[in-house]
Amino acid sequence: MSLFKKNRRALLVLEDGSVFEGSAFAGAGEALGEVVFNTGMTGYQEIVTDPSYKGQIVAMTYPLIGNTGVNDEDMESSDLHLEGFIVREYSSRPSNWRMKKSLKDFLEDAGKIGLEGVDTRSLTRRLRLSGSMKGILSTEPGDVPALLEKARHYPGLVGRDLVRDVSCAEPYCWEKGAPGTVSLPPGKSAGKPRVVVLDCGVKYNILRILESNGCEVIVLPATATADQMLSYHPDGILLSNGPGDPSALPYLVDAARGVIGKTPVFGICLGHQILGQAVGGKTQKLKFGHHGVNQPVKNLETGRVEISSQNHGFVVVPESVGGKASPTFTNLNDATSEGMAIAGAMSVQYHPEAAPGPHDTEYLFSRFVAMMKKQR
Repeated sequence: MSLFKKNRRALLVLEDGSVFEGSAFAGAGEALGEVVFNTGMTGYQEIVTDPSYKGQIVAMTYPLIGNTGVNDEDMESSDLHLEGFIVREYSSRPSNWRMKKSLKDFLEDAGKIGLEGVDTRSLTRRLRLSGSMKGILSTEPGDVPALLEKARHYPGLVGRDLVRDVSCAEPYCWEKGAPGTVSLPPGKSAGKPRVVVLDCGVKYNILRILESNGCEVIVLPATATADQMLSYHPDGILLSNGPGDPSALPYLVDAARGVIGKTPVFGICLGHQILGQAVGGKTQKLKFGHHGVNQPVKNLETGRVEISSQNHGFVVVPESVGGKASPTFTNLNDATSEGMAIAGAMSVQYHPEAAPGPHDTEYLFSRFVAMMKKQR
């Protein structure tokens, strides 16, 4: 049985005037963001530490969250970047052999609000019908009209550069499964392909998989130019996932344009959108985005259907890159662009590193390594 009544009363107020009542199992105060839903049954720790959720309040559709606590191994960044977290029921007695702390303590240590007791099915239906909406979480719910006004004045994601808020400040090497020293190696390893990762909000599992594929991994801030990336003499460049509106990132588009054709390039999620713009394409916002671990994509080369992990609210408009890039994957739910190939570059809209989610498409990292080795 849930312990809702022991927590502080709290509200979620959406910009359309909808009010959802619950109680705060973590944190206090107010939090503004774009409200989205995630359909994953597992992986809440990876979700709350994914930098791509910057600027968003995430509601989980699975009804019971928090039962395994939080551990050191499943972090996807060093911090929490989402604005708030909504669940139907929080598991107040978590237990797992890897657990270091509860989800409640994890959120509170980061100053984030966790809301439970909300009818998440009703909330999800509203977001599906009306689209993602601006909203506010508050543990001081006395003045609903004032909260509604704040929600409506939240700037949202369109036109906003949130990458600078989540990117690393200084270059670093990824070593032995963790961020390492900022003192970079003096020369390239003879046996290891060197990958420069442009950190737009990179998930750690991207770096883990690159390292497990035998790569030397150097991570640079998102503001690095094409010349700065190439100065490390990489065998390949990876443009990472990240938050916000891809059309608000001209400096990233310029950087991508400057490296295409000079070394193999792999774009993931936001990196896919940046590559699309670099060849003259356009992006657009989805109604409610793709946030979950069960999105079917069709491999247009093999005809195979693969299940993917996804977290994005913007997509590349396929017609805008016609003749400039070849489509490689398409989403079977809504026919949106899920991948493309350019001479010397490839990209996918989904997350082949999963974390959380299925591993159907992890082979793309091996393909990227093969591209680099072929060019060495």
